[in-house]
Amino acid sequence: MALISAGLMLQHHRRILAVPPYLSIFCIVVGVIWLFLLPLNDYSRQTYISENALLPGQVHTYFGGSEHHIFKAYRAEVEAMTREDNDLIPQKISGIFESTGLKAARQEYRYTFSGKNTSGENVYSILPAPRGDATEAIVLVGAWKSLDGRVNVNGVALVLTLARYFRRWSLWSKDIIFLVAADSTAGPQAWADAYHDAHSTVSAASLSLKSGALQGVIALDYAQPYRFDSLHVIYDGINGQLPNLDLFNTVVSIASGQMGIKTTLQQMWKHDDNYKSRLQTMLRGMLNQGLGHASGPHSGFIPYHVDAVTLHAVGEGWHDEMAMGRTVESIFRSLNNLLEHFHQSFFFYLLMQPNRFVSIGTYLPSAMLVAISFTIMAIALWIQSGRTSCASDKCNLIKDRPEGVEFVKQDTMLALVPNSSIVVPKRRLFLPLLFVGAVHFLGFAPLFVFNHSSQSSLLLAFAILCGFNLIAPQCIATALKRLFLPKESQILMIKSFSLLFVGMCLSALATLNFSLSLLIGLLATPLAFIGPGIISTPAKLISCLILYAFSPSTIVLFAGRYWNYRLENILEKASFGWNIWGMWTQVVFWCLWWPAWLISAVLWHC
Repeated sequence: MALISAGLMLQHHRRILAVPPYLSIFCIVVGVIWLFLLPLNDYSRQTYISENALLPGQVHTYFGGSEHHIFKAYRAEVEAMTREDNDLIPQKISGIFESTGLKAARQEYRYTFSGKNTSGENVYSILPAPRGDATEAIVLVGAWKSLDGRVNVNGVALVLTLARYFRRWSLWSKDIIFLVAADSTAGPQAWADAYHDAHSTVSAASLSLKSGALQGVIALDYAQPYRFDSLHVIYDGINGQLPNLDLFNTVVSIASGQMGIKTTLQQMWKHDDNYKSRLQTMLRGMLNQGLGHASGPHSGFIPYHVDAVTLHAVGEGWHDEMAMGRTVESIFRSLNNLLEHFHQSFFFYLLMQPNRFVSIGTYLPSAMLVAISFTIMAIALWIQSGRTSCASDKCNLIKDRPEGVEFVKQDTMLALVPNSSIVVPKRRLFLPLLFVGAVHFLGFAPLFVFNHSSQSSLLLAFAILCGFNLIAPQCIATALKRLFLPKESQILMIKSFSLLFVGMCLSALATLNFSLSLLIGLLATPLAFIGPGIISTPAKLISCLILYAFSPSTIVLFAGRYWNYRLENILEKASFGWNIWGMWTQVVFWCLWWPAWLISAVLWHC
């Protein structure tokens, strides 16, 4: 009885119903401020290694001396390969592996995306562990094509040199796999899929040689012909997944501590360790994680719970390939000490610089507060949809009490209780649930079209979508009013269910991909405050401009213009990510954000 009374008072009290929008805005503001506080020392921590068995930098490295001449010889052979037919390159690399006494094998792959084909042939070799039982392995990757499209001459030559060098040692307790992938994008992904038997034989061939469970992967990207200044550690994985922080800390500790090589991340070549540099590094990392694309040859391994990073030589300095080789040797010596898979350190983190990070327990409330703002507005709309006619136009609880409710005075207290003739307002849920479900199901249409159309059709498909966004909301609103005659309460429930679904999905997504959840939540913020019931012409015009300014198609166009990316390249890369990398960023984009925007646009016209 008390709950019913409280609910009725809440439904008919204008001041209480005016609180949720301000509370929602407060949550968003606090969430954004929380994010900008993270670079401060009070909210971030110094990195540390949790797995004591790694012992990074505790061994003496011997790579150098005569190995330098061997490296030069292999580099000359690789340079000679660049002037030959591409079909002969895998055969010659395989022959080099076999000449050192290692078993070698090849793998062909062929993927189709946007009406285009990408194909190649990976070459790999396995060094059996003298002290192991082939149950665990470490991988060294050197893609033939670097991240910027150049031939990875030094990287491939260094992989071949290290294969010959590692074979002379009898200390390895894990097998070592040397992989020369055809490129930095599809090749490593095809090999990782086939190694874990998660591939389609139509797209990628199966592997004839295998070892044990992969414990770690190091990829080398060293295409520049001169000495390098620093190591750019690339750690972002597909769908925002990250390697265990212990692996990253091991690489940084060895490179900067033992070898004296400067380490950078997120393309921050000049990091002053001030608030601005930390914030910029963090935001760049969040953007990469939010997009969910592969950032290097290592990215394809992370979805299989294989921790991996890419070492990218950048700048012009005094460090040579021998310094890179000693760094890799020391890293592999540390990985060789692992008694079990990486598990002790963090898998969810934000890096401010190579030696400072923020853990998930500190940054997660930021995205959760943004997601909660949608839920608050959904609850407010749900309550408002159950209001009776008495709630309109200055209804006073004392003078004009709601129908079915009476006041009982006992001693000096006055209570609002329902009488025996109370009629609880019925909410007709079928139409709101059907409409919200249908619109979200409609999101599978652009998801399919943009991921399976040819390159020549992508721009046309996007233009049709923009036209649909302009015309369809008015048409759908007109059809909705004429065919179903929705009541005001049903219109409010449609908006409520839409916001509730967005808030629920963003809350769940924040625990998997914090950056994507926060990014979509901030971009979809206007949807929580724009809806039916706007009467004022200026307010209606302003809300329309805001609504279309924050539409998914407008954001894609603006982002491409801001970062100087052509629209067709963005759509093509998204299709590449869906068909090859298994990105699900498009699912969030087309099946969550776009339907929620479309529902708001339709209700704006109601």
